Amino acid sequence: MMKINKLISVSAVDYAAEELKKYLRMMMPEGGDISIAYDPSATDGFRLGLMQDFGLDVSDAEDTELDDILYIDCDTDGGIIAGDNPRSVLISVYEYLRQNGCRWLFPGVDGEYIPMQDIAPVRYRHKPTMRYRGWCNEGAEYQQCMLDAIDFVPKVGMNTFMIEFRIPTSYYLRHYNHTHNTENRKPEPVSFNTILQWKRQCEVEVAKRGLQLHDIGHGWNADAFGIDSSLRANDGKNDAALTDEQRKYLPLINGKRGLRGDTPNYTQFCMGDDEARAKVVKYVCDYAEKHKGSDYLHVWLGDAVNSHCECEKCVKRTPTDFYIMMLNAIDEELTRRSLNTRIVFIFYTDTVYPPETERIINQERFTMLFAPIGRKYTETEPEVTEEYTIPPYVRNEFEMPNNLPHTFTYYNKWREWWRGSAVAYEYHFWRHQYYDVGGLEIAKRVNEDVRAYMARDINGIIEDGSQRSFFPTGYPFYCYARSMYDMSLTAEEIAEDYFSHAFGERWREFYDYLKRLGDAFDFGYMEGEKSANNAVGARYNPAHAERIAKVREITKEGRALIKECYNSDYRVQTRAVRILEMHADYADLLSDAVREKALGNDERANELYNRFRIEIGKREAEFETCYDHPLIFYSFSPFFASKSNTEAIITLGN
Repeated sequence: MMKINKLISVSAVDYAAEELKKYLRMMMPEGGDISIAYDPSATDGFRLGLMQDFGLDVSDAEDTELDDILYIDCDTDGGIIAGDNPRSVLISVYEYLRQNGCRWLFPGVDGEYIPMQDIAPVRYRHKPTMRYRGWCNEGAEYQQCMLDAIDFVPKVGMNTFMIEFRIPTSYYLRHYNHTHNTENRKPEPVSFNTILQWKRQCEVEVAKRGLQLHDIGHGWNADAFGIDSSLRANDGKNDAALTDEQRKYLPLINGKRGLRGDTPNYTQFCMGDDEARAKVVKYVCDYAEKHKGSDYLHVWLGDAVNSHCECEKCVKRTPTDFYIMMLNAIDEELTRRSLNTRIVFIFYTDTVYPPETERIINQERFTMLFAPIGRKYTETEPEVTEEYTIPPYVRNEFEMPNNLPHTFTYYNKWREWWRGSAVAYEYHFWRHQYYDVGGLEIAKRVNEDVRAYMARDINGIIEDGSQRSFFPTGYPFYCYARSMYDMSLTAEEIAEDYFSHAFGERWREFYDYLKRLGDAFDFGYMEGEKSANNAVGARYNPAHAERIAKVREITKEGRALIKECYNSDYRVQTRAVRILEMHADYADLLSDAVREKALGNDERANELYNRFRIEIGKREAEFETCYDHPLIFYSFSPFFASKSNTEAIITLGN
């Protein structure tokens, strides 16, 4: 009988032992039971513990709490599976299983590829390329998809999970209210208290695996003043409900203090007011003291551009300077309270401008979050890069840099004095994944981005992406995870690994089908970069309509392939093919609307878009584990808008 011995007993290692037992029994269903014991002196069986306990070298870890090292030395009877921290032990277990043929292609049991075979020896040592390899909640979420996503993170070599907002109300309500699909599904309202309970459950699941928990982000700018940051404009007359006490802390813009777009989350605060900053500082530190399980507390400002206060106090400094004054005060107060909570500040909208007078004093406590939301996703870095300069900051007249090289110009200015760590906050799996209908271009982009970020000492990525980013396949997200884990892997190598397990022997045909489909839609066109006449609209391009018209021919051929591979001995392959069957219908209906949009027939395009939304919505429940209907149609709403959205202030976040 096989044995698993734990040299230490902490939650992540306890869980790692259970996971190793589960998958070994699945691989060898007639191999007999596997015992698990705590035995620091064990010399036989599988031995799970810290590398340091085995006397193994961990000197290449700058910080063993943050950097993962995986170590495996096993024969067919067992051996050492270790890491330099408890989380790394769990990731090492999954890597051991991966090298024995297992794959996790998308969350949930249907995403598992577990072969039936005897185990083989594995000898392996690896330090993942990036320190922070993470995922943040986004889109429309329901509780089981959140639990499945957290479970999925270490299985693909990632180590970080972020839960945005004090209570992530808007994300849950999108799903349970069945946003964009009430014709097919009746709303199922859930209360704030239920969502709060679910967040706490997620936090426990993150902790059980030893993952880094990143917390909050936006909302301090409202919650600190007793204004509920989860409210949105459609919740009612939020501005009218403000008290005089609350209003005095809000930004003065065009001579009036109040909520921007009637939405607290899009509203900055009067940062030049000492009392206002002090309230935010206290609120942050009180939260940190009460929530010591939050490894990293993200302290961001309002989620809108050009929304800063114009009062006589605020105009004396840039928003970034006031921001840093507040961050230093947070550090001072956390130190006074003997709290070691790490704080993440954000390089985003106006704060891409480096400070003019202030500097972060205790850089050890802080991590910069590089959030290039305005960048292009059709390229990482062009072959010929322009020379960019940073214009003087003009309050509420800021234009965000629109590509990575331009954004790096601001970042490089920060780096003249900022010596702390940096991690990227990315948006591949927000709107942009849906503009890449085949899903292959986004995978290529993220693979390139990992190299670009590492070259600039940005040591990780947290994706602001849906927990259901697996439509039409999970390849782009899988490529994201594997690229951060091992930067030497190419997108093509990762594609072969993914598609061969998801689709079997004929995987190349499925890959080629999605390539043709993606080419027909054209990612650049879908991103709005190829208009024949911008005065008419960002997607006006009659010549492109001919290309779009070929989609139904491509999906017809795809359906023939799908029919031939409809059932498989592996559940994951059956599921992967069925998802593509739905996706073929999705592509057909989308192409009808896009073709009219390209021709400039906005009214007809909107009719077909609405038909597309309702018809595909009929199948939402069947595929909701991988398909985020509310986020998809949130993403396509500006695509099919009849006029430019450039005047909107609420175009950045949630």
